[in-house]
Amino acid sequence: MAEQTASATWEEFERIGLRAGTIRKVERFPEARKPAYKVWVDFGPFGVRQSSAQITVLYSPEELIGRQVICATGLGSKRVAGFKSEILITGFAREDGAIVLARPERAVPDGSALG
Repeated sequence: MAEQTASATWEEFERIGLRAGTIRKVERFPEARKPAYKVWVDFGPFGVRQSSAQITVLYSPEELIGRQVICATGLGSKRVAGFKSEILITGFAREDGAIVLARPERAVPDGSALG
């Protein structure tokens, strides 16, 4: 099945960063409409950013701490049940709806750009 998506210009793509960061803090987020965590990701020289992430099916808060993930930055912020979500933690949706996190194969410095 062919994927139907709108095209972005190269300039639009360049404004969106894909960076590696390490999860430093995770809290349950009962106020969210769908099951989610509040997650704080350390991007080294770019600082710590927070996100609402619907990754509760496969991951516990404890096992997420210290895990490197790939995040989309530069999207602007979004309010989720009063919480400011500044990044998108990337992952792949399975058929059952669970999200499998995208992450570097090996450790890289926090803040490293996908290239």
